[in-house]
Amino acid sequence: METGLWKQFDRIVVFDTETTGIEFGRDEIIERGAAAFSAEGETDCMDLLLRLSPGRTLPPFITQLTGITEEQLEQEGVEKADACEAFCNLLGGGERTLLAAYNAQFDLNFLYHFLRPFDLVGVLRRPRFLDALTVYRDRRDYPHKLCNAIEAYGLQNAVNSHRAVDDARAAAVLLEAMAAER
Repeated sequence: METGLWKQFDRIVVFDTETTGIEFGRDEIIERGAAAFSAEGETDCMDLLLRLSPGRTLPPFITQLTGITEEQLEQEGVEKADACEAFCNLLGGGERTLLAAYNAQFDLNFLYHFLRPFDLVGVLRRPRFLDALTVYRDRRDYPHKLCNAIEAYGLQNAVNSHRAVDDARAAAVLLEAMAAER
């Protein structure tokens, strides 16, 4: 990732979440994906499915959108505490970390409510935040979905699959393209 951001940051972590719905106080994260970068390129990634809380079900629309099934969550999913720990480890402890997402407000609301029961919200005090959607809105007319941004910048190597790690990596490629546009 070649950007001027490396003058300010040692590490950039781009993340995405897939959820059971859009209400962060009620719905749950079912997938957490993130890619960490240094000036040399991608250094680490996280791609975790999360088990649903007891009694919760996955809406059919979410399965249709993401391809994630309840069976996958049960068989391949990790416990929420383990996913919190993995995310905190990926963030690292540096003051010079940038946490980025496309439509960051959505993801950060879910992340905050996800970390809170484990007393880990403090990890969000260290990094700075960047919303790639906000930058994109400043530069391009509607529509503003990630797939529209990928198309507008002609990013054939970016995949918007509604799977968390793919979308995180796509947002990272988009950030690079927007930085080069200046």
